[in-house]
Amino acid sequence: MSTAIVLAGNPNSGKTTLFNELTGARQHVGNYPGVTVEKKQGTCVSDSGKFNIVDLPGTYSLTAYSLEEVVARDFLVNEKPSMIVNIVDASNLERNLYLSVQFMEMGIPVTIALNMMDVAKKRGIQINIEKLSKLLNVPIVPIIARSGEGKKELLQTIAANMNGKVEPLTISYGYDIDTALDEMEEIIRSSAFLTANYRARWTAIKYLENDSQVIESGKKDNIKVALQLEKIVEKVTSHLLATLDTHPEGIIADQRYGFINSVLKQNVISYFYDKNRMQLSDKIDKVVTNRFLGPIIMVAILMGLYKFTFTYSEIPVGWFESFFGWVGGVADNALPEGHLKSLVISGIIDGVGGVLGFVPLIMFMFLGIAFLEDSGYLARMAFMLDRVFRMFGLHGSSVMAFIVSGGIAGGCAVPGVMATRTLKSPKERLATLLTVPFMNCGAKLPVFALLVAAFFAENEATVMLLITMISWMGALLVAWALRSTIIKGESTPFVMELPPYRMPTFKGILIHTWERTWQYIKKAGTVILGVSIVLWAMMTFPGLPETKTQEFENQRSTITSGVPFQILDELEILEQGNLKVTRKLSAKALAVKESLNQVDFDEAHAGLKNSIAGRIGSSLEGITKFAGFDWRTNIALVGGFAAKEVVVSTLGTAYSIGEVVPEETASLSDRLKAAEGWGPLTAFSLIIFTIFYAPCFVTVVCIAKEAGSWKWAAFSVVFNTALAFGLSVIFYQVGSLILT
Repeated sequence: MSTAIVLAGNPNSGKTTLFNELTGARQHVGNYPGVTVEKKQGTCVSDSGKFNIVDLPGTYSLTAYSLEEVVARDFLVNEKPSMIVNIVDASNLERNLYLSVQFMEMGIPVTIALNMMDVAKKRGIQINIEKLSKLLNVPIVPIIARSGEGKKELLQTIAANMNGKVEPLTISYGYDIDTALDEMEEIIRSSAFLTANYRARWTAIKYLENDSQVIESGKKDNIKVALQLEKIVEKVTSHLLATLDTHPEGIIADQRYGFINSVLKQNVISYFYDKNRMQLSDKIDKVVTNRFLGPIIMVAILMGLYKFTFTYSEIPVGWFESFFGWVGGVADNALPEGHLKSLVISGIIDGVGGVLGFVPLIMFMFLGIAFLEDSGYLARMAFMLDRVFRMFGLHGSSVMAFIVSGGIAGGCAVPGVMATRTLKSPKERLATLLTVPFMNCGAKLPVFALLVAAFFAENEATVMLLITMISWMGALLVAWALRSTIIKGESTPFVMELPPYRMPTFKGILIHTWERTWQYIKKAGTVILGVSIVLWAMMTFPGLPETKTQEFENQRSTITSGVPFQILDELEILEQGNLKVTRKLSAKALAVKESLNQVDFDEAHAGLKNSIAGRIGSSLEGITKFAGFDWRTNIALVGGFAAKEVVVSTLGTAYSIGEVVPEETASLSDRLKAAEGWGPLTAFSLIIFTIFYAPCFVTVVCIAKEAGSWKWAAFSVVFNTALAFGLSVIFYQVGSLILT
């Protein structure tokens, strides 16, 4: 029984020479039905078996740009051969492997025949074939087709690997295209669109590459779905044109070449001479990915990013704080005393305003990250960190998931969890998606910014860099612990796309920055607003019992009894907001005012503590005090289970209900500095807890979906919170001992 084997490769790769060597006189030539393209077929009889050999037209790609490409692809799709033997010119690996990558994406068994090894040797090129095979996950056989060298080994390899089950290669094409691909894949799978012939992801890629043949086939199969896919392609095309001035097919080609470039850079190729010509990206990479200089440059870039963010956002953040302080003052004067006034000022303005006050800082952070991402440097960070990740049982591709989640600061854990789809090993994938929530996402950034500004104002950039290092080391150590115990398994080889360096366009950076900043603003105006109102209600009701309220009224009466009418008049004028612009309070009036303020604070404090949220926070205080957290902080952290920004909004509400500093001090940072029990030790303990505790609710749902089980989502919530609390307790207790 004979088996169909296909020979494919670039023009002039030696494909026809190998075909003649394998088939000899047992071949015939004709044309493919309906076209003038030459069709060669023959029979190979060997010790490894009898094979039907088909020589496909030489082609550089599998996208239907030429007749040869259409013929080659149609044969592969319709005939479903047992094996593709991809003939690759060993002296031009990068160019030739582009076609190999496309075969691998199709999910067809591939064996690479590495031809012209003699030519490569003459050019001073040595190829580590074993490592190349391991990285690409396909068998590779060195041959010299012209002399027949390697022919026997090639046939043995074909016989051993044909008809085997193959995992299709999945390449990340960048956030914009990957997001579109995920959406298109879901539509294609759910509607069984063209799935009889093509894989869902492959069809989606062809739509993005504007493949006319697939698009026409799609319209015939299901016009409604075809129009849906075309609409998605149109949207991502417009976005890429606006941001990077390129089309999806250009990005896809760049990322494929980046993938190949990354493979070859992992000591696959050695040169016995100095290359006369070197691409600009290669020249830059010799410095920025250097084993010794690379990490130093990376830390310097991160430090520079944080310095830039805090330095240039300081003034606009002050403007925002002043604005919300002014809005709060207007509301204070306009609204009568009561629950409505408390809701507007404490629940909305101080709650949501506390989050929105950090919009300039978030925007500057996203601006810097957009520059690093669009330039291609983030991919180099992943490449450099691969060796470190492998030490902790993770895969090099995990790096991008970490970065997307906020590895620098400002990402989001949801796309980070979804980015783990590119990992082939289920064990590495699970370990990655359980640890990406430790990264400093955009939701955590306002919490860090608040505490750093309040207690570490002199060293903001340094502390932010330290926070970043803690989150990375914590994630890696947890991954190592998981991979050593409950998620044991072998590590898989790493291949990371290294796209060419680009000079980011000013317009593109602004668009990317605004998109992410707007997402943050929308979240503050929807999710955070809703949660803030709910938490305000929980911090307001049921209020104090009537007997307790009467006690505070009696205290006020006691203070004002016997006070001359002149002083009471002064206090009345002060309440109307006029005295502070006309004359100062007398010493006696000032003393009365301070006493009354203390009663007001005590009443608000007692009311907050008696509220639903206050009771919850107080019930936890017996345990959380060991980490330095009081009942108000507990309320904020409970709210943070919904979304981490809520921690800031809840602190804003909690420290607004019962003011602890004079009203003219609008900044929440100043309120915390003046509050009892707060200091650098407490602040950093809270930072540590925020880094590690349970992911937000949306991320938990995403983990359950990606892991295929709510068991791992529940594990993430319980384990992360226990870890966060344990680390905070250790830090706070040790710090307290050192300071005492």
